[in-house]
Amino acid sequence: MSEPEILFDIVEGVGRIVLNRPKALNALSLAKIGEMDRTLRGWADDPGVKAVIIEGAGNKAFCAGGDIRVLSDAARAGDDATIRQFFRAEYTLDRLIKTFPKPYLAFLNGITMGGGVGISVHGSHRIATENTLFAMPETGIGMIPDVGGTWFLPRCPGAVGLYLGLTGQRLKAADCLYAGIATHIVPAERLGDLEAGLCEAARRADDADRMWQAITDVLDVFHEDDEAPPLETHRAAIDAAFGQDSVESILSALDGMDTEWSAQTAATLRGKSPTALKVAFRQLRAGLQLDFDQAMQMEFRLATRITRTPDFSEGVRAAIIDKDNAPRWSPDTLEDVDDDQVRAFFAPLGDGDELAFE
Repeated sequence: MSEPEILFDIVEGVGRIVLNRPKALNALSLAKIGEMDRTLRGWADDPGVKAVIIEGAGNKAFCAGGDIRVLSDAARAGDDATIRQFFRAEYTLDRLIKTFPKPYLAFLNGITMGGGVGISVHGSHRIATENTLFAMPETGIGMIPDVGGTWFLPRCPGAVGLYLGLTGQRLKAADCLYAGIATHIVPAERLGDLEAGLCEAARRADDADRMWQAITDVLDVFHEDDEAPPLETHRAAIDAAFGQDSVESILSALDGMDTEWSAQTAATLRGKSPTALKVAFRQLRAGLQLDFDQAMQMEFRLATRITRTPDFSEGVRAAIIDKDNAPRWSPDTLEDVDDDQVRAFFAPLGDGDELAFE
């Protein structure tokens, strides 16, 4: 009998969630999202649970994202109901984590991308390790950086969030800390000791305030921050280029810098879906003016629409199915992306189709 794909238990007052699908890089299925949602709601009201830890099985991935194949199959079949059901459940879970009343600690030990970001970055504590590999690579499959990217990416330092959201740039631990994606760095070999320390803290804490302080004290003991973040080296160039008022202007600024970094960044952007780039640019520029719920509601409109475009199916084909990494975008240039079409992604959905939170 195979093990469950997600494991739950409570140890010394700490609720533990283990994403147990290592061969699939602990990717999220709709069923796992539902199980997490139900369990967290129960733990939020359970006085016997003082904090939550979530981690992925194995050292390769925390969670590589959602089940993109299911969404791609649904898009090809015109199955809007499945697409909306998945995003509604996923975004509702992300909001539950954002508003969770107790410490929620995510161990980002390994690949943390897409949906894996949604179930970690909105928690109170995000612990990176030397194995952490963070990215929001959605524009490379004709999608937008979702799962709350509208809210957290614009709140990274300067133009760093827009840079990450458009390019899908991968970050290691020091950069995650610099960008505010991680709150702490702990060596992977010490995660077991950290977890034991957190359980001991929960056992001793007799009220919520003491629990929050105990979590802080334990993490301060284990935190190691002795590596310079590469992002800081490029920060001035990132702000100069990605502070422009259009994707075309960003590329023009990068081309004018004439450095190895700028050339590589421009080449990366030119490989992404032009439609996704333009929608994501507008999305992330708007995100700074929205509260969390508004950001998630806007994302729901964008995600349910953009997954029905040819670029999403083509991006999934090129990156995940055929793996030829040679997507044929439609349209294939920024100049051919119609501005009215971009604005249409943001229009309200029909009555009863909007994302609503309880």
